[in-house]
Amino acid sequence: MKPTVLHFIAPPIPYFLDCGSAYYEIGESHISRTNIGAFDLIVVKKGTIFIGEGTNEWTLQPNDAIILRPDLSHFGTAPCEQEAEILWIHFHTYGAWDEYMDMDACLANQNALIEDHKQKAFLNHAEVNSIFIPKYMKLNQKALEILEYFFDLEQESRSQRNWRKQNTFQLFMQHINRELISTTDMTAFHLAEKVELFIRQNYTKKISNALLQEHLNYHPNYIAKCMLKVFGMTPNDYLLQFRIEQSKKLLIQTNWTMARVAEESGFQHASYFSHCFSTKEGISPLNFRKNYTGHS
Repeated sequence: MKPTVLHFIAPPIPYFLDCGSAYYEIGESHISRTNIGAFDLIVVKKGTIFIGEGTNEWTLQPNDAIILRPDLSHFGTAPCEQEAEILWIHFHTYGAWDEYMDMDACLANQNALIEDHKQKAFLNHAEVNSIFIPKYMKLNQKALEILEYFFDLEQESRSQRNWRKQNTFQLFMQHINRELISTTDMTAFHLAEKVELFIRQNYTKKISNALLQEHLNYHPNYIAKCMLKVFGMTPNDYLLQFRIEQSKKLLIQTNWTMARVAEESGFQHASYFSHCFSTKEGISPLNFRKNYTGHS
């Protein structure tokens, strides 16, 4: 079976809820559950576990890991043939997520998932990013070390344990996210991230394809191709979106005039800013401010 990818939009980062371990004697199998309301990360420490979810089945051996969804049935598909031990971590997210066949499908649906996220996570004017987590994985030594430290934190006092376990869980998620990305087109990801960072640092200035080519030493067509692959939009589209997102913050957090909001967001003229904002958001900047502050 081809491994699928769980695609999360953050913030909020998927957060840790609970953890533990389970032991199986010969002849015992994984418990059957339905709609547990949390993602269930299972890591096999010893033996072989036979697990199903929906219509899919896996045979998990030591250092294998699987993430079971919160909205599907989980069950053992066969009894253990030898003693087995697993570690489990329950986690969840308030944001949007979905499961796709591969990274290409994740990227193709990224913008739609982000729009869904804005409605679910109250993030109409916050910057978001994608987190890609393989549903099934063979954990490498670094991932196993992070998990070992995570479970060692059970010996800490409660005031320290909860903070550190949350941080360590997110470190684990970050690690497996980067491991998955490293198996795809890393050149495209690295270049797209460089473009994104350059735009963030220079969005108030005039940014052209020629300037990006000069700064990054890549042809504009290749730069655009990488941005489309990773962010689903061209550099110019990303620049416009980022400027509008910055203007939203200024409209809500300041009493500046439209002309100053436009200038501070990178737009040369207030009229052009108003046109772009209205076209993109379906509401004028003045009415957007009024909706949040009660005055224009």
